[in-house]
Formats: sequence, structure tokens, C-alpha cells
Amino acid sequence: MSFSSQDALQGQRANRVPDVTLDFWLIKLMAVTMGETAADYLAVNMGLGLTATSLLMATILVVALVAQFAQKRYVPWAYWLAVVLISIVGTLVTDNLTDNFGVPLTTSTLLFSGLLLATFGFWYASERTLSIHAVFTMRREVFYWLAILFTFALGTAAGDLVAEHFELGYLTTGLIFAGVIAVIALA
Repeated sequence: MSFSSQDALQGQRANRVPDVTLDFWLIKLMAVTMGETAADYLAVNMGLGLTATSLLMATILVVALVAQFAQKRYVPWAYWLAVVLISIVGTLVTDNLTDNFGVPLTTSTLLFSGLLLATFGFWYASERTLSIHAVFTMRREVFYWLAILFTFALGTAAGDLVAEHFELGYLTTGLIFAGVIAVIALA
């Protein structure tokens, strides 16, 4: 994707997110796994329950995002802490909709798909770019983190939908999603 004229004028500003490399995707995969595992561990194994875990992790996420937004460039510890926490909270949002409010996984999958598309639409309408190579303003970073939150919530909803509703199990579902991602990456 090419940079807009605004990007060119402000090109001397440092990007506040990492370059998308193989390392990025490997760390992102570990963060996703950590989010799913940590949300379940805290709520079930630690006995905090879904509501208390959600409130606790949302509070910690807000603190981490404040730290991330305070950075003027990409700072690995702040960025990846926010990613892990937003992964946990994204999972918890979907789990709350399903378990506490009875929202079907088909509905939450469609809801988060719509919210993600709307985020991209508003991002592009206001910035004339969706480039993650030029996240150097507060507004762009807000769109970036909203997209990540909705992506994690969507991943949980769609993954659970395929694994549970269609009874394919988590291993088969994981392999299906890995295959789809691989096809897109190769294209």
C-alpha cells in the first residue's frame, strides 16, 4: 500500500508499531494463544469467574494502552504487553457475550465482522490509508488498536463457532484457520 501525501509530510515521525515480519507473526501467534489460555485459566482455574476476570483484565489493558500511547515510537515491551492483554480481553468479550448474555456465536461472529469492517471504513475515511507502516498519530493508533481488539474477539467467536457449533473440534478448526491464513499469505 502506498503512503498518502500526509504520510510523506509526516514521514519523519517514528512508527509506533513494529514492522510486519516473520518474527512479528510468530510473536502474534504466541500472543493469541496466550490470550485464549490466560482468559480461561484466570476465569476457571484461578476461580475468578468470567465477570471478575473481565473487569480485572480490562483495567490492566487500559493501563497498558496508556503506556503504549505514551510512546513516541515502537517500544517492544509496551506494544507486546498491550497485544497480549488485548488478546485476553478480546477473548473475554466474546466469552461474556456467549456465556453471560446468551448471544449465539453466529451473532457475535457477524457482530465483530461488522465492527471490524466499520473500523476499517472509518479509518480509511478519516486517514485515506489503512497502512500499518505509518501509525504515528493518536487517531491512527486508536483505529489500529480497535482493529486488533475486534480481530481477537472475532477470532474467538469464529473459532468457537466452527469448533463447537459445527462440532469440528479445536484441532481441526485450528488447522482450517491455519490453512486459510497460509493461502492468503502465499497469495
